[in-house]
Amino acid sequence: MPTNISNLSYVDPKAEIGEDVTIGPFCHVGPHVTIGSGTVLQSHVSITGHTTIGERNRFFPTSVIGAEPQDAGYKNSPTRLEIGDDNLFREGCTIHRGAEKEDHRTRIGNRNTFLCNSHVAHNCRIFDDVTLVNGVLLGGHVHVHDRAIVSGNTVVHQFCTVGTLAFVSGSARATVDVPPFMICTGADDFRVRTVNIVGMQRAGISENSVAVIRRAHRLFYRKNKKLDEVKDIFSQELDGVMPMALQTLFNHFEAIQGSKAGRGREEAARNAKYVPEESEQSSTRRAA
Repeated sequence: MPTNISNLSYVDPKAEIGEDVTIGPFCHVGPHVTIGSGTVLQSHVSITGHTTIGERNRFFPTSVIGAEPQDAGYKNSPTRLEIGDDNLFREGCTIHRGAEKEDHRTRIGNRNTFLCNSHVAHNCRIFDDVTLVNGVLLGGHVHVHDRAIVSGNTVVHQFCTVGTLAFVSGSARATVDVPPFMICTGADDFRVRTVNIVGMQRAGISENSVAVIRRAHRLFYRKNKKLDEVKDIFSQELDGVMPMALQTLFNHFEAIQGSKAGRGREEAARNAKYVPEESEQSSTRRAA
C-alpha cells in the first residue's frame, strides 16, 4: 500500500519512509529519520535526530521522539535513537536520543507501551513488552527489562536497572536497582514488598519456578540471608539444577554486590568512553 502523508505535515526529503506509513497533519520528520512500514503518526508528532524506527509503531499526538538529550555535556554529536517494532507511544510521550556516553544510543525494543506523558531520557534501554504508565520519568542510562511494569508518576534514578517482570507501584521513587520478579513500592522508603506472582503466571512461568522465587524472596528479605548462603541452600535442595528465573535473580544480586548505591551498572556506565562510529565522525565533519 502507498504511504499517506498529510499536506499539512513537513517530511524532510532526506528522511527514509517505508511503505504503508501514515503521517497525519502537523507532524515534523527530520532529515536523519528512518521510519519502517506500517507505522502511524497520528498528528502533531515530532521525530528528529538520527532516529531509526521499525515497523508498525504508533505515535499519538504531541509525542516528541529523538530530541537532543537533556545533558549538560552534550556537544551536538549525531548520537542515536533506535526503536524496534510494534511499540505504542501515547500522547505527550518524549523519548530522547543518546548523549555522548556509553554506546551513544537510546534503545527501545519491541511491543512496548509508553502511556501519556511518560519520559525516556538519554542512553536508556527498554527491552521488550515493557509498560511505562502515565507520567513515568526515567533518568538517563536506565535499563528496563522484559515485561516489567512501572506504574504512574514513578521516577527512576539514573543508572538504575528494573529487572525482568518487576512491578514498580505508582508514585514510587526508585533510587536502587529493582530485582526481577519483585513488586516494589515507596517514595521515601522504596523497597521490595513481595513477589510478582500474577505477572509471572501471566508470562507462562511454571508453578515450580514461581515457588522457587517465592522461597528465594523469603530467604533474602525475611531471613536476611546473604547471596552465597542462598546459593548453597538451593544448590542442595535442587541438586545443582536451578531454574532460569532463579539464576536471573542471582544475577541481579551479583550485579549490585560491589555497587556503592545499589545501582550495579552505575560505575561502569559513568566511566564508559564515547567513541563515535566512522559514519558519525564523517557526519560531524560535514556539519562543521
